[in-house]
Order: sequence, then C-alpha cells, then structure tokens
Amino acid sequence: MNSKVLIIGACGQIGSELTQRLRQLYGADAVIASDIRQCNDELMDSGVFEILDATDFQGIKSCVEKYNVKTVYLMAALLSATGEKFPEKAWDLNMNSLFHVLNLAKDGIIDKVFWPSSIAVFGPTTPQTYTPQHTTMEPTTVYGITKQVGERWCEYYHNKYGVDVRSIRYPGIISWKTMPGGGTTDYAVEIYHKAIKNGRYECFLSKDTELPMMFMEDAIDATVNIMQAESKNIKIRSSYNLAAISFTPSQIAKSITFHIPDFKMSYTPDFRQAIADSWPKSIDASKAREDWGWNHRYNLETMTDEMIRQLKMKYQENI
Repeated sequence: MNSKVLIIGACGQIGSELTQRLRQLYGADAVIASDIRQCNDELMDSGVFEILDATDFQGIKSCVEKYNVKTVYLMAALLSATGEKFPEKAWDLNMNSLFHVLNLAKDGIIDKVFWPSSIAVFGPTTPQTYTPQHTTMEPTTVYGITKQVGERWCEYYHNKYGVDVRSIRYPGIISWKTMPGGGTTDYAVEIYHKAIKNGRYECFLSKDTELPMMFMEDAIDATVNIMQAESKNIKIRSSYNLAAISFTPSQIAKSITFHIPDFKMSYTPDFRQAIADSWPKSIDASKAREDWGWNHRYNLETMTDEMIRQLKMKYQENI
C-alpha cells in the first residue's frame, strides 16, 4: 500500500481547503480527511473521510496504521476568541493533539508533521511593526499560550528525536469558501458576507486596528510549499513567520465600497479588541522567503475583488 496523508481537523476553515488542494496534488485516495464531526458534502464526497477525535491517541494511531499514513497535517484547534471562553478545553485540545502526533513521529510510525502556529504567540511586549522572526513572545490568550508552548515542543522533538516537523505562524485567514471558526480576525471574512447580504456591517474591532492578514489561496500555497521543501532548507523548527498584507477595518471597508458603493460600516469593539491590541500590526517573513521561497500573490484590492465576485455567485446560487 502506498503511503498516505492524514489531515486532522479537515472540517475547519483552513483544513477543508487544504484537503481539497492536497487531493488535487496527490490524488483523492492518497489524502485521508478526518474530524470529530462530518464535513460539507463536497469534502465528504471527494475522498476518504474518518470520524476522529484529535485528543484520542489510540484513534489517531489506528487511523494512521489502517491507511499507512506517513504525513500528518494537524489542523484541529480551538481558536483565540473561542479559547478564551473555554480555556481548559483549548489547552487540552491544542496541546494533547500535538503530543499525540509528535509521539507517532518520534516512534517512527509517521515521517513528517505539519502543525500550524499563529501570530497569537506574540503579545503586547512584542515589537508591533514588522515583528521579527525571533523576538519577545508573551501571549495574553490561552490560544496564544498553547501555540507558543507548541512551538517549543516542535523544536524540542526535532532537536532531541529528529522529528521532521514543520510549522508556520498564520496571520488572519480570509476565504469565501468557508466561514471562520472563532478567531479574532473573523471580522475580515464576515464583513464581505454582510456587505453583500445586508449592505452594512457592525465590526467588533475599532476602525484603526491594523492586523496581518492573508487570502486563503496564499495560506494554502505556503502550507504546501513548506511541506514540499527539502528538509535541509527548513532551518527553523519552531515556526516560521508568515506575512502577506496588513490592513485595518476601515481600509477593508473602503475596498468594499469600490464594489458596493452604499456599503456602511459601524464599530462596536468587544472583548476581541484587547486580543487584537496585543498582536502585531505587520510581520517580517524574510526567513520564510529566504529558506523555502515564500511569496504571496494577493493584496487587499485583488483579495476584495475575488471575495466579492465569488460570494455574489455563491449567494445567487442559494436564492
């Protein structure tokens, strides 16, 4: 049996699109999608799917052995805003799932691991503009704490046991295909849906809150590229800074008015404002560019063009 790829958390915002991309690259039979619940019909019908709890070591091991899995993408996590509501659950899911996969690699059962980190590892003491690859990290959220600790464990398992683990620090991710899953940057997805459906949006961040963002196509490209790179080129085994564009709610609103001139934006900051204020405004991704050739394709204007175009078609189909 040829070796397979397993995606844990395939129903999530990134996991669902990553699954489809990997199936296009390697074939539907080579990519096993899994989650604790069933996904949308498109993903379920495109290849093998398994119900899998990311905190269940024996379940993961059995699935890996059943399909001869050699590469695991661990995409399951409780994100920043949701994690603040359920801190112990966030710690349990985010940390134990990582240990399970790292231990499978340590024992030689799998060969390669992808684990996503986040800009949430940074905190209010981190330089906020062009945040360096190596810098102060004092996260203020449970999600950020789990990602910071996870980075340390990834590097430890690589140095101690030779585990081939690779990671990138995702900024806010924007997609027209899937709804966000409880993150602080979710406004940048919701705003497009509300603009088309209602012509207005009430933002939970202040108008000048600048955050690093990325269109989903670029995020998937980065994920695939780092995993396809030669091992010798992956020189950072904690997690790479990743960057594309940075903007504020008022800037994204302005980009939408070019397509929907009557669009109105209001601002009612909530608890997520404090989370956003602790994060960087922009990220220095020069190490990723140097080591494995990272480069983004979308800016704010081209991203908005694509989001509006795709979502208009999507909503028209559902009328």
